[in-house]
Amino acid sequence: MPAKSKTIQTDEKDQSSQVEEQLPMEDEVPELTIEDLPGVGPATAEKLREAGFEELLSLAVMSPADLSEEAELGEAVAAKIIAAAKKMANIGGFVSGDALLERRKEVQKLSSKVQSIDDLLGGGFETQALVEVYGEFGSGKTQIGHQLAVNCTLPIDQGGLDGDVFYIDTEDTFRPERISQMARGHGLDPDYVLSRIHVARAYNSAHQMLLTDEIKRMSKGLKVKMIIVDSLTSHFRAEFIGRGMLARRQQKLNSHLKDLKQLADVNNALVLVTNQVHAKPDALWGDPTKPIGGHILAHASTFRLYLRKAKGGRRIARLVDSPNLPDGECVYEVTQDGLRD
Repeated sequence: MPAKSKTIQTDEKDQSSQVEEQLPMEDEVPELTIEDLPGVGPATAEKLREAGFEELLSLAVMSPADLSEEAELGEAVAAKIIAAAKKMANIGGFVSGDALLERRKEVQKLSSKVQSIDDLLGGGFETQALVEVYGEFGSGKTQIGHQLAVNCTLPIDQGGLDGDVFYIDTEDTFRPERISQMARGHGLDPDYVLSRIHVARAYNSAHQMLLTDEIKRMSKGLKVKMIIVDSLTSHFRAEFIGRGMLARRQQKLNSHLKDLKQLADVNNALVLVTNQVHAKPDALWGDPTKPIGGHILAHASTFRLYLRKAKGGRRIARLVDSPNLPDGECVYEVTQDGLRD
């Protein structure tokens, strides 16, 4: 009889191990997709994907009117989809400070490879942020854009983001030859770096805004970690002239900035925009140089950097605005190999 009892115990053990093998592991939680949203069938899911919505977060941050227009859905249907996406993505309510601090650990920092600039920005350029760089012509705005585009392709352990860059060029200032120079300056393969930088020339403000939608569409198979707009205000400044057009210009600019910030949040990417300036003739003292875009751009920017020339080919970068860093300045120079201390 003891042998029979031993056999029963062995069988029970085998059955329990089989049951354990069939049970899913706690860590293997399936990732939710847009098909998991209530009321979203195959046809609706296809419309959403064709419009560039691949993740719940990209839907959760939309407005019903915008989603209705982009995905060709009824506004009531769009509102239900957004509400469900917010709930499933868990972004709809308040969170505690410690939970927010934990979420902030997802933020990455892109090194400029210039120690003084990185120190000024608390370790580098943050993802999930919109950084505005403004200054007079020749102050080095485009040079910073080119340098960060190169650095973004670097591995994370080398201060990069190991990602692809989308560059919206509004003033015909992007030069692949300059990218090659900077890549060689860091010992990188220029062809590889250029293959990860995707450039589009924007011919007017409407085309410029349309290109943000194109980034959403193209980002499906790419690791988007940086979007550069050089310059942000050039077309808006040229097309909307006079005080009578100011309100319309600011409204469109605000919509454009909202789309760019959404790309930053969804992709955990960095958005860098360069901006033109104008001089205030009524300024009796201080620096009369002011950035274009008014309060709309000032409030939308997470960090604002003001560039100006100095003697001997040097440049001065001043941190004008930041949510968590003190104002300050640093000095660097632009060389053939790129930006250097």
